[in-house]
Amino acid sequence: MSVSVLVVDDSPIARKMLIRALPADWDIEITQATGGAEALAAYRAGKVEVMFLDLTMPDIDGYQVLETLRREDMNCLVIVVSADIQPAAVDRVLAMGAIAFVRKPVDATKIEAVLRQYGIVV
Repeated sequence: MSVSVLVVDDSPIARKMLIRALPADWDIEITQATGGAEALAAYRAGKVEVMFLDLTMPDIDGYQVLETLRREDMNCLVIVVSADIQPAAVDRVLAMGAIAFVRKPVDATKIEAVLRQYGIVV
């Protein structure tokens, strides 16, 4: 059974790089969102089991998405993917419910390690 994955980033290049970094043998159905509003719409439509979320976006940023998901009893796993690697940013997103923080540019081995750690990929 495939896993519903949402890749959220306002940069088409960043989305493409992240999708390429996902494990090749992972049975997934990928949806893309260009911002937080699209991400929340996809989440509310029940199309998200795993979300890869950028923090810096023009409409609704990643922090606001996480806050909304928390208020709405988040039932998906969120992995933040960002170039903002300040310890305060990492601590903040983890406190808001993200399961992991992965630095941009993405590294396929780090993505796979997070997925294995949480039993998302075997």
